Amino acid sequence: MKLFKYLYSFINNILSKIAIAFIKLYQKTLSLDHGPLKQMFPHGYCRFYPSCSEYAVQAIKKYGIIIGGLKAAWRILRCNPFNKGGNDPA
Repeated sequence: MKLFKYLYSFINNILSKIAIAFIKLYQKTLSLDHGPLKQMFPHGYCRFYPSCSEYAVQAIKKYGIIIGGLKAAWRILRCNPFNKGGNDPA
């Protein structure tokens, strides 16, 4: 049982780091809040604080790849014109 816990923790850690690396790459290249296009939106583009991509990084670090990924997906689904947005920490 200890081996299973150790293996789960190891895989979760590796997958979390990979997911965070992809999110950071997105932030540096395509993001309207973090990347080179942020000059077009000086007051920010995302209706939430922190932005959805930063929220995903925080959630994955705090909850792991599975729960954090689900929380990030739910946050992205809530990012629509019918939601007011606001402060929503991980």
